[in-house]
Parts: sequence; C-alpha cells; structure tokens
Amino acid sequence: MAAELEYIVKDSGLKALIFGEAFIKVLEPLSGRIPVKAGHYLCVGKPPAWAKDYASEVAGQPSGEPVVDELTGGEDPIIIMYTSGTTGLPKGAVLSHRKTFFNALNGNIYYGLTPSDILLAPRPMFHSGGLLVELCPVIYKGATLIMRGRFSPEEILRTVQRYRVTILEVAATVLRFILEECDIEKYDLSSLKACYTGGERVPPALLEDYEKKGIIVSQIYGQTETSTLTWLAMEDAVRKRGSVGKPVFHGDVRIVGKDGKQVKSGEVGEIVVSGYVTMNGYWGKPELTEGTIVDGWLHTGDLAKIDEEGFFYIVDREKDMYISGGENVYPAEIEKVFLENRRILNIGVCGIPDKKWGEAGLACIVLKEGEAMTEDEALNFCTDRLARFKIPKVIKFMDKLPMTAAEKVIRKKLREEYLKEIGAGE
Repeated sequence: MAAELEYIVKDSGLKALIFGEAFIKVLEPLSGRIPVKAGHYLCVGKPPAWAKDYASEVAGQPSGEPVVDELTGGEDPIIIMYTSGTTGLPKGAVLSHRKTFFNALNGNIYYGLTPSDILLAPRPMFHSGGLLVELCPVIYKGATLIMRGRFSPEEILRTVQRYRVTILEVAATVLRFILEECDIEKYDLSSLKACYTGGERVPPALLEDYEKKGIIVSQIYGQTETSTLTWLAMEDAVRKRGSVGKPVFHGDVRIVGKDGKQVKSGEVGEIVVSGYVTMNGYWGKPELTEGTIVDGWLHTGDLAKIDEEGFFYIVDREKDMYISGGENVYPAEIEKVFLENRRILNIGVCGIPDKKWGEAGLACIVLKEGEAMTEDEALNFCTDRLARFKIPKVIKFMDKLPMTAAEKVIRKKLREEYLKEIGAGE
C-alpha cells in the first residue's frame, strides 16, 4: 500500500493530504519523501506530531462566504480517480463535474432511488464503485447511505437486517464469501428490493445460488475512466442472467470490430464510448490519452458481445486474451466454466509460453475451505465444457490469488510468478 500511495501522491502533485487515524502508520514513513508541505497534513481524529487536527483547522476558518475568483465549468476536473493498476502502475483518470453529475443522474434513474431508500456501500471510497456508483447517486437523491471502514460478510447481512437496507451493491467476490461463510436463512433480508454487482466477472452459478435463496442479483458494468456504462434492470436479471444489461443514458456505448464498425449480434468486439460519461483524459499522460480516446471515442479494452435485444455480455479484457494454435482464448470464459464447480472458490487464468502452440493456458485455483481436488479432476471437469484448445495446459492450486484493491485478479502476476518458478523469462 505504501509504495502505491507514494506513487499516487507524487504523480498527482497534490497539495494537502487528509487522512484518518488508521492511516498514520502507513503515512509516517512517507511524510519525509512525498511533496506535501509541512502543515498540509490534516488528520481526522487525534493527529500525530507531524500533522494538524482537521476539525480544528476547519473551525478556525473565516465564517463568511468564500471568495470565488473564477466560476467552475462543466468540463473542469473534480476528481482524479486512479485505476487499479492490473497491468502496471496506476493511471489517474481525470473526471469532470459534468461527467460526475450525469453518472449520479444515471445511478438515480437505474437504482430507482427515492429519499426513503437505504443503500449499503461496502466498497471503499477510492474505488469508483464506492464513490461514483454508490455515494454520488445517493447524495443527488437525498437517500441514505451506510458506510464504514470494513464489512465482514456476516456484518453485511446483519446491517441489511438491522437498518432495513433496500439496495445492496457489492463485488462478486464478497457475494461468494457471504455464501461460503454465512447462513443467509438466519437473517431477515426482506427489505432488499435490489441487489447489484459489478467490477469483475460474475459466474452464472453464483447468481443461481442466490436465486435459490430468493435473492435476485443483477449486474452493472463500467470502468474507472467512465464509471457505469451498462445496467441490467432487475426485471431482466433472471431472463438475461450473465448479461451486464443495456447502455445507460447520456453516452453512446457501442461494440465495434477492428474496422471500427459495429459488430453483429453474437460477434465479439471492443466496447467504445463517447459522450458525457467519459473522462477528460489521463493525468499527466497525453500520449496515453491520445491512444485511449480516438476521434472522440474512448476505447475501453473490454471485449463483449451483444444479443438480438441489445443486451451486452462481457467476454474479457483485450489485453488478457492469448492466442493458442492461432485461436483466440479469453481467460474470463474459462474462469466462468471452472467456477461452475462448487468446490472452487476463485480462479485466475492467463496465457503462458508454449513451444508447440505458441501460448497455452495456466489456471490458478483456490479451493473452498475443506475441499480437495486433483489436477486431473480439474481438467476433466472442463473437458466437456470447453473446446480442446481452451482447456488449460497447467493447473496450479494456490491459497490465494494476487488481487487489486478492487478485488480483481492480477493475471499478469500469475504469469510472472509461474515463469519465475520454472526458471523462464518473459
């Protein structure tokens, strides 16, 4: 955490740092290395010797109206939101006032928010899901948001029951932990009118498990650079299980092929977007911005398909795809099949060098507590479910997978660690 935080502080050039007591130990060794002036460290709570008390500083400010030298426009930046950094160092996505407003408006529309709604937000505020998908729409509507530092799976269920939460938006990883660690039937969850997930792949088997318990889970899709782009309405969640829904308002979202033309139903292409829901660009990285936003269209790098009714289905990240024997292989598709096995808790698939086929698949599997599985059992499970060229060549069992703070598997690290183990370089 410390190294990534140091990079973000230096990259963004921030002038002041506001933090809670829980982060004192993280920041203390950095306080002499990052370009934040003395007196610009503000602690919410009891401050260390090198920081000031935030509450006292606010109370000591003039009570009159602030002097406004210049009005802020819609395209002016309001946030620099850093990506998870699955492929390298985090990138700062510059988000405007207008983009943030329309994102809040979309959330208000698709959640169907009312002032009486209570939304539980287990995601952290440094994540676009926590800040833009959960907090901003609630503020816009004047509903209630429940936040805290950390939620255990059991605490999530207790909170829903105690406060009569009406909307829950949570990562698929957390949904898996809830099923694994909790007895859902013990809790009164009848207040929930909607449950949403997004930010990572969602196995249909997981959605089915919740449906059997009377909880319908729907999906949304977006990126740090855009926030929410598609939304699956609750009434379509079962009928279109596995879809991330249709494009939201205030942006033009398309799936295009290599030729830039929109793909036909069932074909795989890249999701591109233009309009008010996109970022201004990457902070301090004009060349990267130019390579991402081309002729007004932001290229997400996410591959997807569209059906006859206009519903989107995520296939994989373009950068995660590997080629085996001339065939395109999408790790997310393979992971989805493996996760149908009830003994598997999590999995990460990536491509590794192969002398015969160019590349082959590596599947790193985390089993549920108390479960056992052999390599042959893992391979046999997908024999009838995947084309031969898609079946991983190597199975590796792990206690845990390398994950980003946003609960996404870092496939690049899986590849690097495996090659290091076998003594091979990139």
